[in-house]
Amino acid sequence: MRNLKALGVEKLIAFDPSPENLAKAREETGAEIFNDFDKVLNQDIDVCFICSPSSLHIEQSVAAAQKGWHLFIEKPLSHNSDKITELEKIIEEKKLISLVGCNMRFHPGPKKVKELLEKKSIGKVLFADIYAGSYLPEWRPSTDYRMSYSGRKELGGGAILDCIHEIDLAFWYSGAGREVFGIAERLSLDIETEDVAILILRHANNILSEIHLDYVQRTYERGCKIVGENGSIFWDFNSKQVKLYRAKEKEWETFLQPEDWEINKMYLDETQHFLDCLEKNEQTICPVSQAAQVLKIALAAKESSAKKTFVSIN
Repeated sequence: MRNLKALGVEKLIAFDPSPENLAKAREETGAEIFNDFDKVLNQDIDVCFICSPSSLHIEQSVAAAQKGWHLFIEKPLSHNSDKITELEKIIEEKKLISLVGCNMRFHPGPKKVKELLEKKSIGKVLFADIYAGSYLPEWRPSTDYRMSYSGRKELGGGAILDCIHEIDLAFWYSGAGREVFGIAERLSLDIETEDVAILILRHANNILSEIHLDYVQRTYERGCKIVGENGSIFWDFNSKQVKLYRAKEKEWETFLQPEDWEINKMYLDETQHFLDCLEKNEQTICPVSQAAQVLKIALAAKESSAKKTFVSIN
């Protein structure tokens, strides 16, 4: 909400069941506040940001879409596939603009990786290694991580859905998935959900992506390696750089992250992108229809882990 204010959006309405959150929203942004979602549905609203636990995303999004509100939905799109087709149908019928939270696409590292891939800098892509890991108990130090949605099954938690950004990047880099094998287990933390997941994803174009997600490592790690016939691309979050190796020339090229770049900029850029698409009446970089494909990969990976076999992705 602070970012919306910073980008010039003046009229804000906030819904939250927590009185403390509502008081903070009103104090910091001047928002009109509600603790009853049904009352929000009666307000004069153009755009709705769904930032609730994953298990509530589709229910609230369908209600908002039926009102004709354009939608920003935090990742993941949902915790299961229920009513996603219904939501897609409403969005299409009402010609709504939608964006599902994909802020890593606005990070300078993955943006540069995507740019190099589009330029075919490494030729035909063969495989990718995409990873993210950190320590869940340190995400929100003021709260009990065991009670957070990340650690609770019914709220849609778990490393696969919570860290779906890396699955989204695999989709963004290499396209739709064909089949996936996943191992998702709770190895360390006192939570209901998996704290480690390892996925092998075969894309429709036969590119292979290895995706590692975890809640348990004590250092924050994030990045990727993409290997092609003519070279490789490396991105490391911590070193703040992308490296390109051109095999023919046996040369390296390094692309540094801007020194003044701050983490909130990708959220500002993501929100500005959404507002620009609303203004131009054009679809966003990651509409619901695309996020639904990413979710299919995630859900198939969870199914694969349970069945201990490859699962096809429709």
